[in-house]
Amino acid sequence: MSKSYEQPQNFDGRPLRAVSSTREDDNSIGGLLRQLAHEIPMLFTKELALAKAEMRENLRATKAGVAAVATGGAVMLAGLVILLMAGVYGLATVLPAWLSALIVGAAALIVGWIMVSAGKKQFEPGSLKPDHTLHSLHKDADAIRGRTP
Repeated sequence: MSKSYEQPQNFDGRPLRAVSSTREDDNSIGGLLRQLAHEIPMLFTKELALAKAEMRENLRATKAGVAAVATGGAVMLAGLVILLMAGVYGLATVLPAWLSALIVGAAALIVGWIMVSAGKKQFEPGSLKPDHTLHSLHKDADAIRGRTP
């Protein structure tokens, strides 16, 4: 009695071919390296697009802030002039008019300087830095180097 040996077949009925495991590993590693070489530039392209989008968003927010400050400043200026005039007229009932105007003007300058100093902080270069993109790039660089966060 002889045993018959049937060769394994694919789903379509063709016989399976033996593949060397070392050749398969080489192809797999080579394929992975090619894929990595292809995906790293894509990753940096996407990171650059993220940085551009983040910078556009920061710039848009800054423009909106400038517009709000300018519009609000113009309206407040009209009201402030009226209030300052009222202050001068009120102080002029107890002091000479020139001294009243000097006191009210000096107080307005001090308050205005404080407001401008506070507003300048919103326009510092640090507020325009793309923090999310930089963090993402550092994570990508660490992942490429083989480090885990």
